[in-house]
Amino acid sequence: MKTKQIAILGATGSIGTQALEVVKENPDRFRVAVLSAQNNVELLAAQALEFRPQWVVIGDEQKLPILKNLLKDTNIQIAAGANALKEVVCLPDLDVVLTALVGFAGLEPTLAAIAAGKDIALANKETLVVAGDLVTRMAKQHGVQILPVDSEHSAIFQCLVGEAQNPIEKICLTASGGPFRGKNRDFLAQVRKEQALKHPNWVMGAKITIDSASLMNKGLEVIEAKWLFDLQADQIEVIIHPQSIIHSLVQFEDGSLKAQMGLPDMKLPIQYALAYPQRLANQFPRFNFMDYPQLTFEQPDLSTFRNLALAYEALRLGGNMPCITNAANEVVVAAFLRDQIGFLQMSEVIEQCMQKIKLVAQPDLAAYLQTDAETRKLAEALVTSLNFKHLN
Repeated sequence: MKTKQIAILGATGSIGTQALEVVKENPDRFRVAVLSAQNNVELLAAQALEFRPQWVVIGDEQKLPILKNLLKDTNIQIAAGANALKEVVCLPDLDVVLTALVGFAGLEPTLAAIAAGKDIALANKETLVVAGDLVTRMAKQHGVQILPVDSEHSAIFQCLVGEAQNPIEKICLTASGGPFRGKNRDFLAQVRKEQALKHPNWVMGAKITIDSASLMNKGLEVIEAKWLFDLQADQIEVIIHPQSIIHSLVQFEDGSLKAQMGLPDMKLPIQYALAYPQRLANQFPRFNFMDYPQLTFEQPDLSTFRNLALAYEALRLGGNMPCITNAANEVVVAAFLRDQIGFLQMSEVIEQCMQKIKLVAQPDLAAYLQTDAETRKLAEALVTSLNFKHLN
């Protein structure tokens, strides 16, 4: 196996830092050619000094002088901004682009990498949520593999290896239920960000942790699964599995189920995506059945956790509706983290945006970009209105 040249977009986040651990443990298999981050210039520079990539890109252009100073004694090439990111993912020697950016920001660099014929290790679910039809169509056109990094989609992907001729009846995406599993709306109306950021099983960034608490993360995964595995909404089931040991399941048309299991550790799906189709030996902790004598399952509460129901609705409506849902969600999560709105109000704003922004049945990239901008503007206005009422 030749050494794969990898670009890691979002290197300073949870997925990015764990991906670098995987690279460090497999120096003969992987080499980092590109690192990027949006704001964390100090950590990005430290990573660059350790892994010596060809290029480093900082998203915040105002921090370019800082990055240049921190790397002044190296021959690493340095750039800043969204356009630079779209350019470096096209480097001829790159084999895989790991997109671990947060939110809508992952779409355009992923499309640029696909157009350049690069395989995508996808940790940015929003790329497929927002423009799944466009992304998957381009991937087929350019002969590019999209290798899922999310633990649930990696599980489905692994279960489908060797099953190309066997139709899927349905898939089951498992969810831990987050920190508020079993709570009612009265409880959720009072929760604060400090409570929502305490996930019981996973260590993740703030945005995805809030999404997990509201079940929007699972809703986004439902939409992503539609595009990754060519499914309809009624073929995708969500099951609450508090132990997070079964990462997801596939049911075939004969009724047989295949599940992928393991401890909740993102390094395994990251390594699988980067090394695919090979499995690499590692020293990750091993699962012991005796440590988990009971695995339990529950139905999700769609009336209490409205975001999951809204995501299913967006998937069924299609077009730019998932883009609207995602943009509104990014705004409300940021507002919740700033203590501007309550936990339940996030769903209220998302639903209003879904009702008020025009549905476009067959959007192109320009329509997606316009939809995202319009939705964010409306969502910000709704947040301001709710915050004003709260203060008064």
